[in-house]
Amino acid sequence: MKKLSLDQVDLGGKRVFIRVDFNVPFDNGNVTDATRIERSAPTIRYAMQKGAKVIIASHMGRPKGEVKPEFSLRQVVDVVSKHLDTPVVFAEDCIGEETQKLVETLGDGEVLLLENVRFHKQEMDNDPGFAKKLAALADVYVNDAFGAAHRAHASTEGITRFVQPSVSGFLLKKEIDYFNKSMENPQRPLAAILGGAKVSTKLAALEHLMDKCDIMLVGGGMAFTFLKAMGYEIGDNILETEMLKSAEKIMAKSRGENVKLYFPVDFVVADAIDENAKTDLATYQELTCGQLAPDIGPATTELFRLAIKQARTIIWNGPMGVFEKAPFANGTNAMIDTLAKSSALTVIGGGDSVLAVNMAGVGDKMDFMSTGGGAFLELMEGKELPGLAALTDSD
Repeated sequence: MKKLSLDQVDLGGKRVFIRVDFNVPFDNGNVTDATRIERSAPTIRYAMQKGAKVIIASHMGRPKGEVKPEFSLRQVVDVVSKHLDTPVVFAEDCIGEETQKLVETLGDGEVLLLENVRFHKQEMDNDPGFAKKLAALADVYVNDAFGAAHRAHASTEGITRFVQPSVSGFLLKKEIDYFNKSMENPQRPLAAILGGAKVSTKLAALEHLMDKCDIMLVGGGMAFTFLKAMGYEIGDNILETEMLKSAEKIMAKSRGENVKLYFPVDFVVADAIDENAKTDLATYQELTCGQLAPDIGPATTELFRLAIKQARTIIWNGPMGVFEKAPFANGTNAMIDTLAKSSALTVIGGGDSVLAVNMAGVGDKMDFMSTGGGAFLELMEGKELPGLAALTDSD
């Protein structure tokens, strides 16, 4: 799927509406992680340098169509201004006469940040009337919000029906380029590492990846449903009974597709999931009723390391255990260390995986870390992203 990008259209003197994802975390009124702002800054700066009148739109949180101060984008104005090295004007609403007047007063290269689009229920409903009001602010539409590209909302999909051209920003283009490198045209062997709590949330990805990858590692809580399907006792760990048949089918498909499928062979077991828990090790055949296993064990980390040693492309989505608690972070950290030292193309997707890599301080050792958990997962499932599909096709 080839789409026009920002550098393929004339921006000079035009009103350029850039949909970004500034849904950043806060603590006591301060932005604690400005990664999403940093990642979209090159797109915004490029438009400024080309003499565009830049209008930035984003969502924050889930205000559900109500005006809630804790979700106001006013809180990020200073941070955005710092990253762009220019003053940023703030509009108290994303539509309306006052907002229109602010747009009209913008000079070439100046920036206006609109208030949270989700303060209007019509945004999530993809209401055509609301989308048309947003479109009235623009001559060119740019989507740089990969984290929201899987949503068919007014500011990500509906607006494109009223603004042409509608193009990708540099961040969105980079996300798709790296996904294509890792999934659609990968250097092989291609290894997929999947973790997290539940099979149900990754089922579609598991099924789709079976047609794509050569090696698959399954860790985290989702591994227990597979072990149960194989007939093993899984202790007091996550079991999705309704997923047992699906787990059996995936294992059968791996054999039919000649995909090397690996599961944990040992675990860190504990009396509780907290910082002061008493821990021990147990193999997958030694788990007993009532035991908790919040992390993979050292034998599994070595098995997984060897399994992907020859991989030339690696995609990772989901932690190996409850990495937020120190006693159960070793499995995830060992996987991070393996990927950081690998010569393979490494692509990290999913909020928890990205957070774990950042906590380990080795983000610069990975080839690419996606900014969109849900959007990345839907691409792994083989789904079309509405926010991407709506953009203008390139020749």
